Amino acid sequence: MEHDPLVARLTELYSGLPAGERAIVRVLLDDYPFAALGSLRALAERAGVSPPTASRLVDRLGFAGFADFQAAVRATAREQDRSRLREFVTQPPDTHRAAEELRTGLDRTLAAVTEPLLAAVAARLAEAGGVWALGGPLSELAADYLTRQLAGLRPGVRGVPESPAARARVLLDLGPADVVVAYDFRRYSPDTARFVRAARSRGARLVLVTDAWESPVADQAEVLIRLPREAAGPIAPLTHEIAVTELILVATAARLTPAPRLADLDAVTHELLPPDL
Repeated sequence: MEHDPLVARLTELYSGLPAGERAIVRVLLDDYPFAALGSLRALAERAGVSPPTASRLVDRLGFAGFADFQAAVRATAREQDRSRLREFVTQPPDTHRAAEELRTGLDRTLAAVTEPLLAAVAARLAEAGGVWALGGPLSELAADYLTRQLAGLRPGVRGVPESPAARARVLLDLGPADVVVAYDFRRYSPDTARFVRAARSRGARLVLVTDAWESPVADQAEVLIRLPREAAGPIAPLTHEIAVTELILVATAARLTPAPRLADLDAVTHELLPPDL
């Protein structure tokens, strides 16, 4: 999908689009090319906008109508399938190229996380009454990593549980002193969005790590970190999310005095070890 000219055009236009048209682009990219192959009304309903809003996006892309847009999507999707098949048949996996793409993507990701952004996140995580972290499929690993490491630096850090009932109990005690850290990437998680909106309604602050096309809850974020999300082939770049999390942890540690807590953690851990270890 990353080499599809229509995807490239949607990506190029995204940041300058009105909110309704951005919502349509997110739906298209989240389920490309299939989201484009139903009716215009169905696409608009999935994005939560009106059919005229979807029509304006199609016009902006330079198509005479939605049928022409769909024909272009089908044509480019077929060519992508042929190209992938040719590459699979004629070329062995190119791990060297994948490594170079990973390095390039990681460099761009780290460049996107500026010092002012890190300072803003670190200040909130250091000063919060409590910190709760969550993610969607795969990105939940980055949230778990943040939770495990940050809990060694300061108290009151937890992962958001999975079940609705357990999440409801968390929400009962959330307030303006608390910070929620959410990782949300295409395909955006409806469960994450529901928890975030409920937490914000109770006054909790949101640090959101998302991609260039922005999670549907980007408008809820007090601090928003957008990552480019280049992948090495078909693999989602979890490396980028972990690297950004590392930067957040280092910046937060600089605002705390973690040495006594870490020493205490080591001592308690040693007490719990079996005698023969």
